[in-house]
Amino acid sequence: MVTTKTTGGFHMTTSKIAFAMPKFGLGTNKVGGHNLFPNLKDEDGYAVIRQALDSGVQLLDTAFMYGKGRSEEIIGDVLQDYDRSQVIIATKGTQDPARGFKPNNSPAFLTQAVDDALQRLRTDYLDIFYIHFPDADTPKNEAVAALQKLKQAGKIRAIGVSNFSLDQIKEANQDGYVDIVEDNYSLVHRGLEKTTLPYLQAQGIGFVPYFPLASGLLTGKYSAEDGAKFKQFSAAQYQQIMTALVQVRTIATAHEATVAQVILAWYMRNPAITTVIPGARVPEQVVANAAARDVALSAAEYAQIDQLFGEF
Repeated sequence: MVTTKTTGGFHMTTSKIAFAMPKFGLGTNKVGGHNLFPNLKDEDGYAVIRQALDSGVQLLDTAFMYGKGRSEEIIGDVLQDYDRSQVIIATKGTQDPARGFKPNNSPAFLTQAVDDALQRLRTDYLDIFYIHFPDADTPKNEAVAALQKLKQAGKIRAIGVSNFSLDQIKEANQDGYVDIVEDNYSLVHRGLEKTTLPYLQAQGIGFVPYFPLASGLLTGKYSAEDGAKFKQFSAAQYQQIMTALVQVRTIATAHEATVAQVILAWYMRNPAITTVIPGARVPEQVVANAAARDVALSAAEYAQIDQLFGEF
């Protein structure tokens, strides 16, 4: 099927994923991710997961490298008090301790990585397993074929790849086994719209963006004087983002919402995006982010935000 791009977003094809995906989930790199963020507390991580599930958040996105298994362990502990069938668990693996945590996509390693994740998460199946990063030498279709065997065995329900180039995604999907892709995408990081997203939509492959709030830049909490904190943007680009966020704030005020909630609502309305997964360090952030589900952007508002960030 040919995918077309319009001002207001993409037209999505039928998804290959065999189960319903919610438009909103939780990213959990700040749950147990002691190797990624300073001063994290496990008790906060437990509280974040409980708050998410109690708030009706049905998808939890984790990875082995979030604390080298600790995030998965925390989620697994909390899950014992909830109905597992009502929660979609996505995890990722590829970092091999025997290789200094460099990526390993070999079938044997991925097979073991899935078994290890199942134990840490204290469950007998994973809804989604992503190859977290590509390695340098494993043919990607062979790596995915190993996951297909695990899917047929009932250990995983959907096969994903993360941080793959378009060519690597195509190689991985030679046999049509890739169900979903996760990669860096936001309103200020939109290059995938010209490359990867059209292919995914033509193939019916789902897409999950990480860093949807661009490391806090799109929350509206930064001012014109904070440009030095975001060196990936030129001074002119940063000012353009600040100007755009002023108009987003006007939309947010009309909805009695925050800037971050409106930005998240934009992703949820975007048909190219399967699920948006903002992270949270403390339960209050879960509550604030989850409130984005109640922000109903009009078609005109959606298109306006799309255009405000069109240069990115």
